Amino acid sequence: MEESPFKGKTGLRRVMNAAGYSADGLRAAFRHEDAFRQELLLSCVLIPLGIWLGDTGIERALMTFSVLLVLMFELVNSAIEATVDRISLENHLLAKRAKDIGSAAVMIALANVALVWALVLAERL
Repeated sequence: MEESPFKGKTGLRRVMNAAGYSADGLRAAFRHEDAFRQELLLSCVLIPLGIWLGDTGIERALMTFSVLLVLMFELVNSAIEATVDRISLENHLLAKRAKDIGSAAVMIALANVALVWALVLAERL
């Protein structure tokens, strides 16, 4: 199997390439994925709110990270969906399974936000 020509890069060139690929990925997700845009908008509200509502650094970190986790899982889910669609657009049980599992990961991340925020904020009652 042939290796990627970009695998040989090391040092600062590798870091710069990786940063560029990551920026490309974020732009592609923003441009092509409605769910990512919605979750990004939600994160623009929730992250500052979590920083404001959290009393300690740990609370702020938990509330912020739980929201960022949703974005991370949405990016992975979008990558899975794009890969499956690249292979074939036909309905196939394994393609559906892959997409559904990716979607389930996002749903669990969203449930995690609700749980973390509820636990942190319940401390105040």
